[in-house]
Amino acid sequence: MDNLRFIRETMERASSFTAVPGWGGVVVGATALIAALIAARVPDEHEWMYVWACELPLALLIGGLTMKRKATAAQTKVLSPPGRQFTLSLAPPLIAGAMLSIALARVGAYDVLPGMWLLLYGTGVITGGAFSVKVVPVMGVCFMAVGLIALIAPPQWNNYFLAAGFGGLHIIFGTIIARRHGG
Repeated sequence: MDNLRFIRETMERASSFTAVPGWGGVVVGATALIAALIAARVPDEHEWMYVWACELPLALLIGGLTMKRKATAAQTKVLSPPGRQFTLSLAPPLIAGAMLSIALARVGAYDVLPGMWLLLYGTGVITGGAFSVKVVPVMGVCFMAVGLIALIAPPQWNNYFLAAGFGGLHIIFGTIIARRHGG
């Protein structure tokens, strides 16, 4: 029995986390586009950040629920060994982004937030994607590229980069993941 348990655990650790939600990514992308439209219309930087701060828990909720739904449909657990590795790899860059956002907002450095958010999210997607399907790290690289461009582009374009990254890239890669790897 111990040998069978060892074999099963070894196979679980070697497998990929396939519960990355494609259609959930599309929905997250749609809500990010709406957030970008709303944020573009607010005159104050604090309100602008508040719009995006509201989008974050909404995106996490959508992603979490659709991930759970996809895992249940595939008769796997979200917190299987690959799922835990995915989550533990994705979370630190997101937490770092949240903490840096607070620090940068305190000093009024709102212009660097979009580039930083995109870069750190991309970093998390790449590291989490190491335990997932191959297209996920590619998505992370694309987020990092958009983040890099956002950091060197004029600040007036920030909402466009956030819309392109969190909106467009989620929709594009969500569709790819849904079609190639199921919902």
